[in-house]
Amino acid sequence: MPDIALRFHRDMLVLSSPVAPVLVRQGFDVERDLEYACLVESEAVRDALRLSQMAGAQCLVACTEGIAPARLAHHGMESRADEVARAALSAASELEPQHVFAEVGPCGLPLDPTSKASLNENRDQYARAARSFAGLAFDAFFLNGFSHPVDLKCALMGVRQVSDAPVFASVDVDGEGRTIDGASFEDALGVMLDYEASVVGFSTIAPLDVAESLVRRAAGAGGLPVLAQLAVGTCDPRQGVATDANPYYCPDVLVEAGVRLRAAGAQFLRAAGNATPAYTGALVAASEGADVVRPDVEVR
Repeated sequence: MPDIALRFHRDMLVLSSPVAPVLVRQGFDVERDLEYACLVESEAVRDALRLSQMAGAQCLVACTEGIAPARLAHHGMESRADEVARAALSAASELEPQHVFAEVGPCGLPLDPTSKASLNENRDQYARAARSFAGLAFDAFFLNGFSHPVDLKCALMGVRQVSDAPVFASVDVDGEGRTIDGASFEDALGVMLDYEASVVGFSTIAPLDVAESLVRRAAGAGGLPVLAQLAVGTCDPRQGVATDANPYYCPDVLVEAGVRLRAAGAQFLRAAGNATPAYTGALVAASEGADVVRPDVEVR
């Protein structure tokens, strides 16, 4: 796998959609068994990733979102983080993609921004999660699903404590460009820049014009590559037209979305939420073979 950093600001790349929607249709309880599935149903996980690869995704996201110790402890798997990391990365790497990302989601512990002990406890969760990948081959960490800039700060600090690998950071924002706790997108971007994210990003369920604005705000924040994730709510082609409540109602909508997000300055695209691999294929159709549009960045 080539060094992902060598491609920054160069060619457009699409990340695989979440494996959860595919596994749900096969009867998995992904809220309870996703990490366990990596260990005992690795072929099912690999086949779910294969669908995104067949749709054209250049970057496969390993299903390690819940690898923080506190998350694994909820499933009685706190001692098996290394096994989960190894199995999940193996399932992705066996498909020989261009790039593999190790996803790490929020640890889920209570967080008091005014308490040093609370901040250190949360930071340690992410450091321990990052150590689970020690010695394994992958291209970047993917800090995803964060709703609070302070939690994202802890995650970046924890990962940077143990690894100098590239880090993609993403925060969930609403139609007003704010996180769940009311922080602005700029606050989250400031955390990403201050704590050494390699790529700044977001995920939103908001309509495309909002997503375009978020890309421009991210691109103007510090010259880093931008990841744009569009969170699919309900796939319902019979809806016929995009609405504010469900803007990404069918895969075809993401063809135009991919074109417009690229024009706004995004390099990395992903269909998230309840997206199927068909959504990934639409983003690939809109961006494959295209260069990144970032006139503000000089590529050497």
